[in-house]
Amino acid sequence: MDHLKNVRWKQRFINFEKSYNLLNQYINQPIETELERAGIIQFFEISFELSWKLMKDYLESQELSVKSPRETIKQAFQIGLIDDGHIWIDALSDRNLTVHTYDEKLARKMVDDIAKVYFPELKKLYHKLVKEL
Repeated sequence: MDHLKNVRWKQRFINFEKSYNLLNQYINQPIETELERAGIIQFFEISFELSWKLMKDYLESQELSVKSPRETIKQAFQIGLIDDGHIWIDALSDRNLTVHTYDEKLARKMVDDIAKVYFPELKKLYHKLVKEL
């Protein structure tokens, strides 16, 4: 069973890596149109969703049980998998907000937050887990 849990997070990492690389490819490009903003937000939503599920699988491979995204983030912070739990909780809140509503002003702020605040945290998680593979 432990072997399967160890394999599971590594398989999830592959999907996370694909979405992370797409976001990484475009995050530093000029984002001027509504379509470009929507694309960055969508790449972030996918990357974030996969990141918390990846953390959940990783935690389970470490014999830690978590259920929700919030619980996963808290536990990942406690074991040092992520550095700033508050930013991850903020990212969770923002991701939930963008999924359910679209507002141009919110979209502009969200793209700025993704580039300056949330993506750097995804990047840290990515590099930390690459070392574990």
